[in-house]
Amino acid sequence: MAMRLLAAAGALVFGAGVLAGVDGPVASATPDSAAPAGLPGIGPCKTDPAPVHESLVPKTLEVPFSYPVVTVDPGPAVEPTKRVKVDLPSDPCVNPCPDLTDGPPPAPDVLEQLGLPKLVIRPQPFNFAFPNPNPPAVPPGPEPVHPAVDPAPQAPARPTPRIDDVTEVAKVTGADSVNRTDKRWQVQGTDLGIMWESKPGEIAMAFGDTIGRDFHPPGGMGEDWRSNLLAFSSNKDLSRGVVFDRMVTDDRCHASELLSSEKLDNIEITTIPTSGFAIGDRQYMSYMSIRTWNSIPGTWYTNYGGIAYSDDHGEHWTKDPHARWDNIFGVSNFQVTAMVPQGDYVYMFGIPNSRLGAVGLARVPKDQVLNVTAYQYWKGGSWTPADGFVSADPIVDAPAGELSVRYDADRKVWQMSYLDTAKAALVVRESDSPQGVWSDSATTVSALQFPELYGGFIHPWSTGKDLYFTMSTWSDYNVYLMHATMN
Repeated sequence: MAMRLLAAAGALVFGAGVLAGVDGPVASATPDSAAPAGLPGIGPCKTDPAPVHESLVPKTLEVPFSYPVVTVDPGPAVEPTKRVKVDLPSDPCVNPCPDLTDGPPPAPDVLEQLGLPKLVIRPQPFNFAFPNPNPPAVPPGPEPVHPAVDPAPQAPARPTPRIDDVTEVAKVTGADSVNRTDKRWQVQGTDLGIMWESKPGEIAMAFGDTIGRDFHPPGGMGEDWRSNLLAFSSNKDLSRGVVFDRMVTDDRCHASELLSSEKLDNIEITTIPTSGFAIGDRQYMSYMSIRTWNSIPGTWYTNYGGIAYSDDHGEHWTKDPHARWDNIFGVSNFQVTAMVPQGDYVYMFGIPNSRLGAVGLARVPKDQVLNVTAYQYWKGGSWTPADGFVSADPIVDAPAGELSVRYDADRKVWQMSYLDTAKAALVVRESDSPQGVWSDSATTVSALQFPELYGGFIHPWSTGKDLYFTMSTWSDYNVYLMHATMN
């Protein structure tokens, strides 16, 4: 997992060389001094310091050491099914599990005593695998369909969004956050914060690789590694942050992994959510099966992009074995996707396995989401069925990473947020149709403000004026809620 350090650093390396030598905290989240401390959702507890962004010079430097291993692919990991629901105190300042989360800090080593970063060498196998001789049986897939070719002209380009002001609202995860996830769910470090409306009045928020013990940024370094998590929030006062009602848990004060992964480098190292949506009582989550984190910054290699679903409101998830887009020769689109239901269709915006590709677009009828033969791809000005190798024309030019797309029903406008590694910034675009023409991009947050930033996932309850989105930073490896004023 340590190889992810190189992949996620792409935001800083590509187009952000001006940040070389930047040191020390860049910004801090300042709690509302007029608000009463110690109440759910208000901010840091009286006993906690205000959260401060980590220095770019790490306290612990973990260096991966890969060595080759020849093995046999053991096949798909068993999906986690254990669930334990625990009633936590409504006040997040009360630690419900001190026996699990509190303990004496480790004694500093010689380097730490000298004021130097602690050095950790982590050996890890890089697997060269033979195919599984006994692959699991796969149930029959849905009946193939043959969608028509439908014209899909682009709308005129909208003006570039104007961003007047951007502020950091609150730290969402980790120590000293509004949710104190380190104490309540053993979530010390995590990233992404992908949101969708799971039901009226409720938001689901999915996270990527998560650390629960011995957390030492930069990146997801430490123990108790889970590939993904899910939280729920009904808090509508976003000016105070995203306040969790609960997380999906598998033990006392322990958030559960949702989608399993083999956790074998160069076979399947992890599975990361990329978007989510609900249709009726079923929750859907797009995800990417990552084969390995590459040594080239800003890139990784996927096995495929897929769709999972849940029929018990996010407690348990099934990866559909047929709703997958294989990564052919490492250049296939729709490996990292953002899926958005609107009207009679679900629109799928996708990029290849990196932060460096262009955005393609597909759509599928709402009742055929898991049937890959029902998808139409925007190509040559029309919605066209797949013809062997799945391809689509770019609707937004490269480079784009961590897509987030929503339809603003009040304004009847599409919004897209992503990491632009050329600008070293999170940007937003708008369009009157999903296929564009999309406006020019406007910067919301720059790496000059928050070095090593990534993410930029839009909160579904944003309005035309108030754009709320989550941001992760590699140096902190936690999630923050940001607010941008749009004009």
